[in-house]
Amino acid sequence: MTALPNRSQIRQTALEEAVLSPESTATVRATLPVVGAAIGEITTLFYGRMFADHPELERDLFNRGNQAAGEQPRALAGAIAAYATLLVEQPEVRPGAMLARIAHKHISLGITEDQYEIVHKYLFGAIVEVLGEAVTPGVAAAWDEVYWLMAGELIALEAKLYAEAGVAPGQTWQEMTVVARTRESRDAVSFTLRPADGGPAPAFRPGQYVSVAVRVADGARQIRQYSLSTAPGGAHWRITVKRVHGGGTPEGEVSTRLHDHVQAGDVLTVSRPAGDLTLAEGTEPLLLASAGIGCTPMIGMLHHLAVTGPERPVTVVHGDRSLADHAHAEQVQTLVRALPEAALHRWYEQPAQDGAAPADTGTRTGRVDLAQIEIPEGVRAYLCGPLPFMRAARAELLRRGVPAQAIHYEVFGPDLWLASGN
Repeated sequence: MTALPNRSQIRQTALEEAVLSPESTATVRATLPVVGAAIGEITTLFYGRMFADHPELERDLFNRGNQAAGEQPRALAGAIAAYATLLVEQPEVRPGAMLARIAHKHISLGITEDQYEIVHKYLFGAIVEVLGEAVTPGVAAAWDEVYWLMAGELIALEAKLYAEAGVAPGQTWQEMTVVARTRESRDAVSFTLRPADGGPAPAFRPGQYVSVAVRVADGARQIRQYSLSTAPGGAHWRITVKRVHGGGTPEGEVSTRLHDHVQAGDVLTVSRPAGDLTLAEGTEPLLLASAGIGCTPMIGMLHHLAVTGPERPVTVVHGDRSLADHAHAEQVQTLVRALPEAALHRWYEQPAQDGAAPADTGTRTGRVDLAQIEIPEGVRAYLCGPLPFMRAARAELLRRGVPAQAIHYEVFGPDLWLASGN
């Protein structure tokens, strides 16, 4: 495989402004349809070969549930295709939100610069195998440049995030003691955490998450992300874990382990806070829209608003299967009532039983429909929940004139929004 001779120069360019060379721009533009059409096959082959040679990565770093479902290859394919398209079609536009989301996820996993070399080796091996003779030296060099520009931007962002956290690259993990365990709904349990060394809990921004690394039944270390569902600045953290029904299958193995085995007094391995779905300071109206366990980052935001901006207009929207499935339902209602300019709207797919309905008038039966509520002018929206919910919510907000840059979202797991082309 022909590689660009000066990757350090490419990385330095990425620190300043990632721009493809004219020669590579022409080559990537010409080959993007072919590579784009095959990128799903390429990424699937890439992961299979990399894990065959480095099984520890699949066991101890990557989410086996996402691999089994095919979500991680689709997310990687979407990110590469989106980045390459911007480089050749809109070089003046930086994919800041996309790269920031990836960088935050990487620091929550302890990713380091040397791992980009491993990814490059297997990714480009897969490109050659899938595309065959179409990968001339010129094509290889052009796509090599795309990869290292993207990797360079990510490495620079991640170095900055590690520095802001006050840790060396990769040194994101800390031991946290579980001081309380509380059932929050039929399928959700919260764990209150404090540093095992007795020190203060690191600061975080409202809306951020942490990774939790757990040894599962077969000895693998599996990592999952959970939003911090409490106010920033306290002595403790709190995460809320919804049980993923799947028993011992990869998609449910971590939540099952936490639900069935972790009690007060146990110690968990937890990352420093990460995530770019954070509440922007200001006075503009806010829309906090969630579904299912996506309510957790919104709770951190509501706690923060109660302390720092109680007069700020806030519209809180949530959808769930039923009241019994709505984690932190009473707490959300209490927080909204404490904010004089806040309104709460809830949708439950299953009608409430007699006497079990929440004591508010903003509760409806069915799925969330933002067309039924008033959207303030100048609103900044935050979305978190299943991808279909966020797609529908974003489409309605755009239809009603909310600018795309004012709509922010969080995805638990691989960002399949990129893979969908939206």
